[in-house]
Amino acid sequence: MSNFQADLNIMGIAPYKAKKGEEYMCERQKEHFRNILNSWKKVLMEEVDRTVHHMQDEAANFPDPSDRATQEEEFSLELRTRDRERKLIKKIERTLERIDEDEYGYCDACGVEIGIRRLEARPTATLCIDCKTLEEIREKQGNS
Repeated sequence: MSNFQADLNIMGIAPYKAKKGEEYMCERQKEHFRNILNSWKKVLMEEVDRTVHHMQDEAANFPDPSDRATQEEEFSLELRTRDRERKLIKKIERTLERIDEDEYGYCDACGVEIGIRRLEARPTATLCIDCKTLEEIREKQGNS
C-alpha cells in the first residue's frame, strides 16, 4: 500500500470497487477521484494555514544569534515544504480540470487507460506505468 493509499483511509475514502461491466472513467469513477483530489487539496490548504499561524505565533526576535539562526532555518524548511505543497495544489487543480474535460485517467503519451489502482496511488498521474518507466529510464540516461 502506498503512502497516499494509507492517506485515503485517513480521509475516510475507501478504495474504488468497480461494478461488473462498468465502463472505465464513468461518472461514478470520476466522482470518486474528484472526492480524493478535493480531500487532498483541503488537507494541503489546512497545512498552509497551520504554517502561517505557526510562523506568526513563533516569530520572535531572539537576541542570541544561534537561536535566531535555528528559527530562521526552521522557517526556511517549512516554507520550502509549503512551496512544494503549493505546486501540488496547482497540480491537483489541473487534474480536477482534466476530469471535467473528460481527459482524466488516460496516458498523455500513448492514450491507454492509466488504471484505477495507479490513479488511487498517484491521483495526479498523467502517464501509464509503461510510459512513466520509459520517461524515468530516459531521464537516467540523460543525467548519467
